[in-house]
Amino acid sequence: MCLVTGATGYIGGRLVPELLDAGYRVRCLARSPERLRDHPWAGRVEIARADVTDPAAVRHALEDVDVAYYLVHALGGGRDFADQDRRAARIFAAAARDAEVGRIVYLGGLGPPATAGVSEHLRSRAEVGSILLAAGVPTAVLRAAVVVGSGSASFEMMRYLTERLPVMITPRWVRTRTQPIAVRDVLRYLVGCADLPASVHRAFDIGGPDVLTYEEMMRRYAVVAGLPRRVVLPVPVLSAGLSSLWVGLVTPVPGGLARPLVESQRHEAVCREHDIAQYVTDPPDGLIGFDEAVRLALQRVRDADVTTRWSSASVPGAPSDPLPTDPDWAGGTVYSDIRESPVNASPGELWRVIEGIGGANGWYSWPAAWAVRGGIDRLLGGVGTRRGRRDPHRLRVGDALDFWRVEEVIPGALLRLRAEMRLPGLAWLELAVEERGGRTWFRQRALFHPRGFFGHLYWWAIRPFHGVVFGGMRRGVRRAAERAVTRAPARGPYAR
Repeated sequence: MCLVTGATGYIGGRLVPELLDAGYRVRCLARSPERLRDHPWAGRVEIARADVTDPAAVRHALEDVDVAYYLVHALGGGRDFADQDRRAARIFAAAARDAEVGRIVYLGGLGPPATAGVSEHLRSRAEVGSILLAAGVPTAVLRAAVVVGSGSASFEMMRYLTERLPVMITPRWVRTRTQPIAVRDVLRYLVGCADLPASVHRAFDIGGPDVLTYEEMMRRYAVVAGLPRRVVLPVPVLSAGLSSLWVGLVTPVPGGLARPLVESQRHEAVCREHDIAQYVTDPPDGLIGFDEAVRLALQRVRDADVTTRWSSASVPGAPSDPLPTDPDWAGGTVYSDIRESPVNASPGELWRVIEGIGGANGWYSWPAAWAVRGGIDRLLGGVGTRRGRRDPHRLRVGDALDFWRVEEVIPGALLRLRAEMRLPGLAWLELAVEERGGRTWFRQRALFHPRGFFGHLYWWAIRPFHGVVFGGMRRGVRRAAERAVTRAPARGPYAR
């Protein structure tokens, strides 16, 4: 039996299915178990409700556990996060010893020895590792630097800075060397530690094959993400406090989390050994490099590793969605415009209007605006609106529809279109039929994933026109469905 603390967090939420797939039984310790219910694996695990600062609850959760994963920390929880981490680690260590747990596995931070000059974040991570190693239970401490994966705080901070700023005035820590590691390799090491011999009781440095500065990581991220070359201008006057304020202004990463991360990034984080390979062998093709790790973090896939908000895996560059328990700021920026209204028509009548949209029927709002947008697209080398539609009444996945492509059709319920016009990003339009309280509702959602600074600028530049275009579409579709009801002939009980 494996116990995973922090299952509602970034690493823990991804470790659980890996352990299940490896054949282990899993128990999740969570302060708020309801946050786990949306995971597809929730029905395959035991769940223990407990706070890691509650000795009795932790002791009970560790009953009959062979391997206990300690993946919790209070970073971002306030100025006293180090005190909270120290107390929780001592409680967990004592409970694991009393419950005769076979092994503790802890994921800490990679950096210099915990001396007076080390950031409080890294010092706290090192202290927690020392507390667990002193528990009297065989313990493996894995020390990692930047974990590259959608949802990782360090990676998200780098992602947002690189995407939103074509020119960056940065502190000197962007020249600090670090050894990033792909989240897939972190998970492989964590799972492998469950089989370590009882004699193994130590810390291991883990990192990917590349040693890079933060500046090099940002530049290489831009290349993989298809962004123009970034200009990085390091200056000596930005302190950790000013840097964290700057990060908080430019990115959605909370300031309380950004500050300790920024303070830690002034320290070199390079592996001093690779002894873990003696117990968890490297893959035949080697560890995942930085560029490939970024590509995996950005690609849109639907498999056991990443839950996505999109239906198709055919479009490179779309954002991978955070897991349900990831913070709201993870996963990249996706802007949305959502509008809905009740419709005095049957769901079938509303669906007929939705499925007939585009082509000769138009888009039910400001035809001149759509025509101008199509003309601009053609001038930029795009397809414009000249493609029309294949069939005047029916749509199927893959159909061209003016300057959209049909990505999903759920008859009677949902039409999702992906924009193929020239845009500094990726855009979708969803039109849905819903039934609520015995009434028909029309729900319309426009989504935009910006690419770089100009993608964000584009969204905010056109946002004032959304009320005209998208608001007009909502009203136009509703009116068309209601008019169809008034025109429809009366039908007898045997009419077809």
